[in-house]
Amino acid sequence: MASGKFECKDTFYLNGKPFQIISGGIHYFRVVPEYWKDRLEKLKAMGCNTVETYIPWNMHEPKKGEFRFDGMLDIKKFVDTAKELGLYVILRPSPYICAEWEFGGLPAWLLTEQGLRIRTSCEAYLKHVEEYYDKLFEIISPLQINYGGPVILMQVENEYGYYGSDGAYLESMKKMMTDRGAVVPLVTSDGPYDESLSCGHIKGVLPTGNFGSHTKERFEILKKHTEGGPLMCTEFWVGWFDHWGNGGHMTGNLEQSVKDLDDMLACGHVNIYMFEGGTNFGFMNGSNYYNELTPDVTSYDYDGILTEDGQITEKYKRYREVISKYATIPEVSFSMNIKRKAYGTLKVQEKVSLFDTLDSLASPTELPYTVSMEMLGQNYGYVLYRSVLEKEQNFEKIKLWKANDRANILIDEKPVKVLYDRELLEEHKVEAEIAKDSVIDILVENMGRVNFGPRMEEQRKGIDGCVQINGHIHHNWKMYPLPLENIESVDFSGNYKEGTPAFYRFHFETLEPSDTFLDFAGWGKGCVFVNGKNIGRFWEIGPQKRLYIPAPFLKKGENEIIIFETDGKVAEEIKLCDEPDLG
Repeated sequence: MASGKFECKDTFYLNGKPFQIISGGIHYFRVVPEYWKDRLEKLKAMGCNTVETYIPWNMHEPKKGEFRFDGMLDIKKFVDTAKELGLYVILRPSPYICAEWEFGGLPAWLLTEQGLRIRTSCEAYLKHVEEYYDKLFEIISPLQINYGGPVILMQVENEYGYYGSDGAYLESMKKMMTDRGAVVPLVTSDGPYDESLSCGHIKGVLPTGNFGSHTKERFEILKKHTEGGPLMCTEFWVGWFDHWGNGGHMTGNLEQSVKDLDDMLACGHVNIYMFEGGTNFGFMNGSNYYNELTPDVTSYDYDGILTEDGQITEKYKRYREVISKYATIPEVSFSMNIKRKAYGTLKVQEKVSLFDTLDSLASPTELPYTVSMEMLGQNYGYVLYRSVLEKEQNFEKIKLWKANDRANILIDEKPVKVLYDRELLEEHKVEAEIAKDSVIDILVENMGRVNFGPRMEEQRKGIDGCVQINGHIHHNWKMYPLPLENIESVDFSGNYKEGTPAFYRFHFETLEPSDTFLDFAGWGKGCVFVNGKNIGRFWEIGPQKRLYIPAPFLKKGENEIIIFETDGKVAEEIKLCDEPDLG
């Protein structure tokens, strides 16, 4: 692409000519980079001319002042790949992205700073955003169309009208972007309601809407706020996300969705959310919290146009038919032949209890009191809190104060209680025999920080308060951070004890690495590592029943799978299948 100009007037103009944005969302950080080109080719072949992506701050600055833009986080390579295929790009670099992503994309280390208030004109918060943007915009500013890149739009914040009304904050966000070289048109995106659009409005920035139905009615409301500018749905929701225990995989109404897309293209512009949802690898799933905690599953399939692993769906074909009424469908030859493969049943080959490999995984912090995961310098995973019951005569009641999200309580390595979400607010009776110097272990899991609403400011994990036993605060703790970023350090020569949190190792060989799906039937709760890479969480309550393993995570020859299971519910085997099962 030569350098050009993209303008926002009564409609969008590309180099002086009207341009209809037909875009699809692909989050580069949810798809292995080896597959970016495949997904973008399929996007173009459906008739889209643009790809949209969020940019997750928590991944690009995992620790304060430490930045990553390599591998799966190589945003420049993703944008350049789109450019090679003749696609334009919409970037959404808001520090907050929602996206059903851990903490809405905000880095967890923000939670260590007393008095810091997110997403508002808090000087401490704005300073952190500025320092992040200093690095980020060095990379993304040169990618704009004015300089020969494919980026035609950027977003200021994200759905702010649902969150707050601090107009000065929005002005600060806009200024940060323009001061660092943003020259393409800027947009906001909000719910299609007058109040959301008013709270999220900022002068000189085009308001757009996020919705999945009733296109004509939504655009009529949006029209009142665009001051004669183009109408755009920045997130046309084609499905929805799943959370653990929701009873089944969420799917959209295909016929209604096709009609809404047609209506949208008849009078405006669209970004399809999601073209491909991808996967919440590692511990990156977000959560919502209304009356209860609802952490999202590992798959972000979203009932998208492509499946989680990039397969073409019936929805893809129907959308292409609609798009063909408004744009020429290009001929695209797919450059990759991505295969699914069933590798069969694998038997457990080695196993060890967490307690017998604890010292190889973590060094404890010793304090009289408990502190949160974040105050231990940890962002994700688990924390083990351990103490000796020196003064207790018995063990009858326990309460964890300011604890999130799920706690496995053991006495002398025997499980006595599992507490989850709102159960952590109450005192609980327990039946456990103790001896002099019995040991209490409390394994607390961060299930994924809330990504939407005011509860985002209450997302410290672990035990941020105290542990109350038999009515008194119990002191003197060893706290072991377990982000499990060093899974290679698990020592399988240790002892194994049934019913305790433990690690299980499997091996298999292949000459043809292919996409596969790990069936965890018979296993309770935990996470899985494939050749050292954390592919995400599993939980017997579903709906997701298999975890996606992309072929680039495998290698020719011997492969290793390690399962960390917390509840003592295990089988003697797992299966690697050639089909997903999202419930």
